[in-house]
Amino acid sequence: MRRPRAGSLFVKKGTVKTTNALGIIAEYNPFHNGHKYQLVTAKRRANADVTVAVMSGNWVQRGEPALLDKWQRTRLALENGLDLVVELPFEMAVQPAHLFAAGAVNYLHMLGCETLAFGAEHPDMDFAQLVANQPASQTAHFKQFDETYPTLFNDYLEQQTGIDLRASNDILGFTYVAANARLQTPMTILPIQRQTSDHQSETIGETTIASGAAIRKAFEKQDWADIAQVVPPTTLSALQTQPTVDWETFWPQLRYQLLLAAMPDLQRIYQMSEGIEYRLKQAALPATGFQDFLRRAKTKRFTYARLQRLCVYVLLQVTTVAPNTQPRYCRVLGFSHKGQAYLNEIKKALPVTVISKVTDDWINGPYRLDYQAGLLRQMMTGIDQDRLQHPVIL
Repeated sequence: MRRPRAGSLFVKKGTVKTTNALGIIAEYNPFHNGHKYQLVTAKRRANADVTVAVMSGNWVQRGEPALLDKWQRTRLALENGLDLVVELPFEMAVQPAHLFAAGAVNYLHMLGCETLAFGAEHPDMDFAQLVANQPASQTAHFKQFDETYPTLFNDYLEQQTGIDLRASNDILGFTYVAANARLQTPMTILPIQRQTSDHQSETIGETTIASGAAIRKAFEKQDWADIAQVVPPTTLSALQTQPTVDWETFWPQLRYQLLLAAMPDLQRIYQMSEGIEYRLKQAALPATGFQDFLRRAKTKRFTYARLQRLCVYVLLQVTTVAPNTQPRYCRVLGFSHKGQAYLNEIKKALPVTVISKVTDDWINGPYRLDYQAGLLRQMMTGIDQDRLQHPVIL
């Protein structure tokens, strides 16, 4: 019988967890062949009994609405081999990478995962050295205003270690490893070599694995032949038949909020800083659409992802989010029979409440932001996102 490590969540009231759980941090926007490869490879290498994904809800880390809603994406994940899918709360999901990573890693650790798998462009990179050399505080290096913060951060690490940390999945991998290192009992890290396509590539070409960005770009053009070669059949069917949204869907509402708001109100929006509110308001009036608006608002100091996250906060009128990365609840989105058995095995030892149905107490309490985010999508698609939804059972 496999026994838990010292300090494990499951050393409680004499219980012993016997299942080897693999954890994955996901957005699945949408689920594609690269995700399937990562899952199959990680399960084999970790010798996992069960796979657990903590997945962003209806808005993803870079400040974009997920193409398919969280229930559609959960079903696709389960149909393609995941066993248990839990929602990463909005207050963690739509955040800079280090807060996103910390929240997701804490969720997987709470759920008893022994191994954390993630895709990386350079899986043999010395992530531990990078973590050991990350800046302890904001030095003068970060006070420059001619580069984005991520660029300055990566430059600093390269100066300290000689390691180039510019590839998108390597950066996320670093934040996962850094968050994992802060745990009392860290999980085993399992970087998986990313296949074929660069994370930010926007073309598919002659391949069976493409980036999510490329697939979303092909979806804009309704290029079903290209999409069909890089996603499972279930994903292709969902993209062709289910309601989808993008930022243009919400642009009229965002533009209204920006043009209507008084400047003091915009300044109270979460993470609004450095006078960017003036530029956002100025760009909103002449912009012909969301992408045109982003181009007008862009500065050297603000990445597109940071601008998009600000736009989400404006759209939802988020003013009071604290950078909390500790789980307060566990919203179960779906499970296979194996995942259900695992959840039954661990839930009595979990330090938070497991939610399978959202009630008014949750909506008016800790689940408020997730409910707002889902309600906005529901207004566009007509599909309930919380009150009438139960976990997807495969």
